[in-house]
Amino acid sequence: MNTWNSKPVFRIGKAIGLILGASVLSLNVATAAITVTKHNLSNAGLGTQANSLQSPGTEAICVFCHTPHGADTNAAVPLWNRVLTGLGPYTTYDSLGTSSLDGSVAAVGSVSIACLSCHDGTQAMNVMINTPGSGGYDPAGVTLSGTWVGPASAATPVGSLNYGGTTNIVNIGTDLQNDHPVGVQYAGGGINATTHTTDTQFAGTTNDADFNMPWRVTLNGAPVWYVDTAVGSAGVREKTDMQLYTRNDVPGGGGVDEPTVECASCHNPHTSDNPTFLRIANTGSAVCLACHVK
Repeated sequence: MNTWNSKPVFRIGKAIGLILGASVLSLNVATAAITVTKHNLSNAGLGTQANSLQSPGTEAICVFCHTPHGADTNAAVPLWNRVLTGLGPYTTYDSLGTSSLDGSVAAVGSVSIACLSCHDGTQAMNVMINTPGSGGYDPAGVTLSGTWVGPASAATPVGSLNYGGTTNIVNIGTDLQNDHPVGVQYAGGGINATTHTTDTQFAGTTNDADFNMPWRVTLNGAPVWYVDTAVGSAGVREKTDMQLYTRNDVPGGGGVDEPTVECASCHNPHTSDNPTFLRIANTGSAVCLACHVK
């Protein structure tokens, strides 16, 4: 009697069904936040925010930033589906020569250049490497067809992030002098895994004492730094903490474990909990004071 082909198979099938069901449930939970944010640019996004790509556009939400296949391997973010802007066009904050910036600044890169591939205004938001379906792959970028719904500036292509006029902050441009510095050493530098090798709060000396000391944890064998906030659990890395990003290209920096401030240090692109995707509410300048001692 083929006993393996009766109840055990049913049980296997039932188990697979439970796994698939759990996966779908997990997917729904994971995408529940972004569906109601301005980062939902799909043709299903019109009901939750005023700007989306309709007729036909796509029902896919994640595809405007991520793809399961053919992603840009130069991006320091997961499976990035957009063409990264070259490093040359950016004018960064340190070019102002301010005496208060005491940390070294790397070229625009890491997760910040991924954010800027939408927000520097050099390409429309419906340009991606791999469009939904088959046959829509082009490493140089493909414009997804559709009718843009929402205000747009007459001076820029429909679908660009310059909608609402040339002064809309969502298009920050390539001149970053009037924006918080990115790629800058946290606390002016002096922090790395050589000087701090335990999963605790940094207790050493930094080049700038006017900063709250970051915490370090080890994930997948690599050091990960963050600044704890009053939201959530103390000493536990959470999405509501200010994230720092390790880089190995900071001029005169501490090497591969050098923690730097990037766009995603303060902004979480997947949540609508706070305006402008801030990781915590900025009541009483809480975002600023999470890092700066003032």
